[in-house]
Amino acid sequence: MPNLASIAFTLQRDSKDPLFVQLCDQIRQRIVSGWLLQNSQLPPSRRLATDLGISRSTVVTAYEQLVAEGYIEGRTGAGFYVRELADLDPQDSARNAAPSSPISSSIPDATPALHPGYPDNRLFPYRQWTRCLARTARLTPEALIVGKSPFGDLPLRQSIAAYLADWRGLDIQPEQVMITAGSVDALENCIRSLAMPGDVIGLENPCYRPLRNIAANQGMRIEWLSVDAEGAEIPSESRRTATPKMVILTPSHQFPLGGAMPVNRRLEYQQWANANDAWIIEDDYDGEFRYAGRPIPALASLDTSGRTIYIGTFSKVFAVSLRLGYLIMPPPLIARFADTLAKFGVKAALPCQRALANFIDSGDFYRHIRRVRRIYAERRRLLLDLLQQKMSHFVALQDHQAGMQVTVTLAPGLDDREICAAAGARGLLAAPLSSYYGAGEASHGLLLGFCPYSEDEIRDYVAVLSELLEARQRRVQSLQSVF
Repeated sequence: MPNLASIAFTLQRDSKDPLFVQLCDQIRQRIVSGWLLQNSQLPPSRRLATDLGISRSTVVTAYEQLVAEGYIEGRTGAGFYVRELADLDPQDSARNAAPSSPISSSIPDATPALHPGYPDNRLFPYRQWTRCLARTARLTPEALIVGKSPFGDLPLRQSIAAYLADWRGLDIQPEQVMITAGSVDALENCIRSLAMPGDVIGLENPCYRPLRNIAANQGMRIEWLSVDAEGAEIPSESRRTATPKMVILTPSHQFPLGGAMPVNRRLEYQQWANANDAWIIEDDYDGEFRYAGRPIPALASLDTSGRTIYIGTFSKVFAVSLRLGYLIMPPPLIARFADTLAKFGVKAALPCQRALANFIDSGDFYRHIRRVRRIYAERRRLLLDLLQQKMSHFVALQDHQAGMQVTVTLAPGLDDREICAAAGARGLLAAPLSSYYGAGEASHGLLLGFCPYSEDEIRDYVAVLSELLEARQRRVQSLQSVF
């Protein structure tokens, strides 16, 4: 097993990307390429920090991000281990070779290439954000370190309430807003507040992979909800031993398949929750990125009985490294969530909250959303056009006009895990669709991100992916001719 500290990292202190992002990206690449074996232990954060000459908090933040993405897992009292992703060919030569160089010299270091869900840091409004930070430090320096509520900075909660009223159709009060350390923290707080170990929880199949870890860590039993053209199906009465205590849904843009849940299915879920004294957790992870018209009103905007908790994040639309999100709870649940925070502690960092409130109130946040949505729409259209031109005989896709990734299904005989492993050996990371399924027969496909990449980068990446698919298709045809 390779020693992680002995692998040559390239951490550039003058890079626009924070050190923890660089470290996270490079560890991720080594996992996907097979250089770091599944179930292998990562070095303690303190030791790796010493070896690399960086702060321990930088290593911890990188590890936490990889846990959230599902690449590694923390084991109580034993440290961090590479998860069993089951998408690497054990005979792949990448296991016995150093990590590959980028796929061509014309492609810049933009790892993870085509990996879904990442914003483009080159579009970040650095100057406007710096002004808000400086203004906060000058006018209200105490807001950087002194918090008055476990639910977060009140001005930020007020700004979020106003933003959601305008963009998502939610009529809420600031008291209903809780600032979290991203969407994973919000989901954990929902499960801790609204369910008990042993309760049944309904998850979409397929779904966001870290959800499985969250449910398992909280002792939940999972009822997998099949996804059809209208989103997750209503929990089944016929095959159940216990009614789900809650369901976690992505109705505005189902992850990872795409598509929006129509109003009839949304109303059915509201009726189901009312009839079964259950809760709906609406994970609106990228609701801002709809490329035809305005964002769809949130499912929570239809809730008249207080059964829906809404979750949002700033990681997709603003900055991953900010590590801030929020949840919106019905007023009767405020005391219950406050009790959860008292028991398990507050994870959301305080220093940037007041500056973010100023950034939203100034209008810069809205201008940033409109700008990146326009640019992402252009990159998305290019990716779709290239997929049709170069890969239509390998993949099928549906244009849902939303999101930060395009999901394609593969032609019969093509294994998405094998293709992703081969792509990883070329320095190009794509996510296998089959790995997002928790039960039943999984569809084979690829999740292709496009937001962080220029048009030239997207063209180069698609060319390499097309080459790999052609090689795999020839291999499949050759084996079929033999048998």
